[in-house]
Amino acid sequence: MSKIAEGAEAAETGGAVEIPEFRAGSGRLSLDFIRTLRWRGSEDADEELATPEALIAWVRLLGPYAPDAAIPAPTSRTLRAAHETRETVHALLQAARTTTVADCPQDARKLLNKMASAPTPHPVLDAHGTLTHTAADPIAATLAAIARDALDLATSPLLARVRDCAGPNCGAWFLDTSRPGTRRWCSMDRCGNQAKKSTWRSRHPNAG
Repeated sequence: MSKIAEGAEAAETGGAVEIPEFRAGSGRLSLDFIRTLRWRGSEDADEELATPEALIAWVRLLGPYAPDAAIPAPTSRTLRAAHETRETVHALLQAARTTTVADCPQDARKLLNKMASAPTPHPVLDAHGTLTHTAADPIAATLAAIARDALDLATSPLLARVRDCAGPNCGAWFLDTSRPGTRRWCSMDRCGNQAKKSTWRSRHPNAG
């Protein structure tokens, strides 16, 4: 049984739905979103947005909304739309990185243009001077923001700064904002430290 099917079954039977530990910090919303499918294209592909609960959790973590914002449970159709948007974003950026953005598949370009035309989260200043964001449909608005971010990144000079993480078993894409442009890892705390530990162990095989 797939992880998506397992998650749906757990939700229907009232069982506990496990929420993945999402990775953030890639430097762009669209890059953070495509990371929710790990090891894309391999037999070990790991779908992190397998359930409506997982999608809500991701939007809460990386969307612009207040922690207590109401986010209605997405339908299975919305969940499929999120997966389709994510893979379309990946196709766009893959084409832009490897050849040219003009090589993005026509269907992908049309879908992202359509998604980007939808309303995005809008800012609201409350009586206490706190800026929050809201949307009539928080998940759809977040997907629209992701599509806009992807279109912007794919046609921006910053695309040349998108790297593949050199961390063990990672390879996630991230935006290198370091001044020299030599950053190797998506996260120094995670992948960077793992890589350094791996290097140390290979150089000191007999260390206790």
